[in-house]
Amino acid sequence: MYAYLRSAGVSLLLDTTGPHLPRVLHWGRDLGELDDHAVAELVRASVRPVTSSSPDSGVLLSVLPEQSAGWFGTPGVTGHRDGRAFSTAFRVTSVDVHDTAPVVADTPVHLTSPDGAAPLAGAVTVSAADDAAGLALTWRLELAVGGLVRTRTTVTSTREGSFAVGGVDALLPLPREATEILDFTGRHMRERSPQRHPLVAGLHLRETRRARTLDGTLLMLAGEAGFAHRHGQVWGTHVAWSGNTRTLVEREMPEGLATLGGGELLLAGEVRLANGERYESPWVYFSYGDGLDALSARFHDFLRSRPTHPQTPRKALINVWEAVYFDHRLDRLTALADAAARVGLERYVLDDGWFRHRRTDTAGLGDWYVDETVWPDGLTPLVDHVTGLGLEFGLWFEPEMVNPDSDLARAHPEWILRVPDRMPLEYRRQQVLDLTVPQAWQYVLERMDAILSEYAISFVKWDFNRDLLDAGRQATGTAGVHEQTLATYRLLAALRVAHPDVEFESCSSGGGRADLGILALTDRIWASDCIDPLERQMIEAGTGLLVPPELMGSHVASPHSHTTGRRHDLGFRAATALFGHLGVEWDLTTASETELDELARWVAAYREHRHLLHRGRVVRADDPDPALRVHGVVAHDGGEAIFAIVQRTTGVSSPSGRVRLPGLVAGRAYRVTPLPPGDTIVSPGPLWQPAWWAEGVTLSGRVLAEVGVQAPLQHPEHSVLLHVVAV
Repeated sequence: MYAYLRSAGVSLLLDTTGPHLPRVLHWGRDLGELDDHAVAELVRASVRPVTSSSPDSGVLLSVLPEQSAGWFGTPGVTGHRDGRAFSTAFRVTSVDVHDTAPVVADTPVHLTSPDGAAPLAGAVTVSAADDAAGLALTWRLELAVGGLVRTRTTVTSTREGSFAVGGVDALLPLPREATEILDFTGRHMRERSPQRHPLVAGLHLRETRRARTLDGTLLMLAGEAGFAHRHGQVWGTHVAWSGNTRTLVEREMPEGLATLGGGELLLAGEVRLANGERYESPWVYFSYGDGLDALSARFHDFLRSRPTHPQTPRKALINVWEAVYFDHRLDRLTALADAAARVGLERYVLDDGWFRHRRTDTAGLGDWYVDETVWPDGLTPLVDHVTGLGLEFGLWFEPEMVNPDSDLARAHPEWILRVPDRMPLEYRRQQVLDLTVPQAWQYVLERMDAILSEYAISFVKWDFNRDLLDAGRQATGTAGVHEQTLATYRLLAALRVAHPDVEFESCSSGGGRADLGILALTDRIWASDCIDPLERQMIEAGTGLLVPPELMGSHVASPHSHTTGRRHDLGFRAATALFGHLGVEWDLTTASETELDELARWVAAYREHRHLLHRGRVVRADDPDPALRVHGVVAHDGGEAIFAIVQRTTGVSSPSGRVRLPGLVAGRAYRVTPLPPGDTIVSPGPLWQPAWWAEGVTLSGRVLAEVGVQAPLQHPEHSVLLHVVAV
């Protein structure tokens, strides 16, 4: 029996014959229609000979590889029963293949995932058991309509005693053509820094043990040598989990077989299954594309197809953190609201500092009551002022954390996530609240619910500012990251049910929690605490491979960046923020009238074009000049596009030459003009403008993609915008 799933230029052929776990015969470029005979011939053409010094029956590389099947690379399921059952040998008991339902009235009736996440082109569910180890598993693979693949595994103990789960890694094979790896590293305020290297024999493993990915990789990518945005086959994986994770690429020798995948990283003894108990892995996503843009588009299409995806226009906001920090005074905050309304912003977010004892970041976390000494009348005067201006009101929380200097920590030291005999090292004078303690979980739910019920709050900035270091559970003495992550998900889900009209942002010292697990419960992520637009060009390029623009918070920073010390003009800051969910992080009461007028034009441009920016296909040009970045968004019907030409630094040549505008319909004609207010070239004079600049130019989509248009001369750290409209 074989399962052949196809959609959106991707096909996956799964061999489910025999008793062993399924084997992937092909995952990648669509193979077209295959009948049973063609599949049988492909299988026969793929049988590997048995070489010297290898198992006599050959190696079976399954979706959960097993050493019992001759695989010496990373296994799919690890664990033991007091040292026994250390190696599995699962035998399949049932296979269910679910194809897209027949066409009804010329429209295919798509399947739906059990969690309702997105429409599916097909799915496979496999049940298997290892009676000797006392284990059963269910493995499910889904192919979304947009071509994205995801898998999840459930392992159940079927025997008395305890089975300690070591890990469950979902792995798919890579073809021989995948010879280069791209993944990402980073730190606080410099997330998503790319790194490339050859795919050689052995294991390339990235583990995140912080329950955050400031230094981790959201995507692990492997492809043909030199793959880029617009060319080169590339395969990638993402683990949709907000705790500890591992992603890997491995070429096992001597067979030379390569795999790509990952799963949750479980700490020692973290998951132990009694008879009848089960462990459910996170979803592990796999995407294929001819170029990074195609791979990225499958993630974007999947996220946009979810019923929970934000459907209303993404409101331009101001967040007051960098304007006031902890200096909460009603007159200052209302003046900020007045300035925000003056430039056309639509939402106002009060950040850290509004609750009891919170005059610095050393105290008060966990005391979720409005501070009576700062707000004697509660938040009502500020909320009323903000909403009276026509703006929505948002509020900052850090629900999972607690300061030792807080009423909560003094009253309930047993609610701190720690091993019984020591306290974890402090981060930012913080410890972690153990949400696996029912009373602690209920306390946070009740306090947040009370605040959200009392005030007209439409947006919550949910922060998470420290790593889960030495994270034990006092009640059991065992590691607690897995259960803490599940408890956080339950808390978010409960608040969403109680307050369905409130949007939630996932913030974690910036971009430390930006995975698809948290995005199943939130409406956007904060990409980084660094708002320097030059740094954001790199940060958002990496983050945007996974996250579409409407889910990525990107703010217009103040003229002087407090994180890097750089100064940038407003055009560069705003043009960078335009390609995300736009906000402002700037004390507008210090801005001049000229600056406020210019910012108002940028906010108006965002509001006018966000239907395209937040629904179109993201494209990036493979420009040969590392000093330039050319990127944009193209409407799905090809009728309109917006591009940015970003001069990141000085180029070796000047002028840079023609820049290509990819992603347009080859046979259509397009009018290319500068897009106000991003049409200003910061230069000594008009000679820096290319000849076509003043009146625009009309060219075909093919010519724009293959030849391009002359870029203007720009100073480094500036950008211009182009509006491309079909004629």
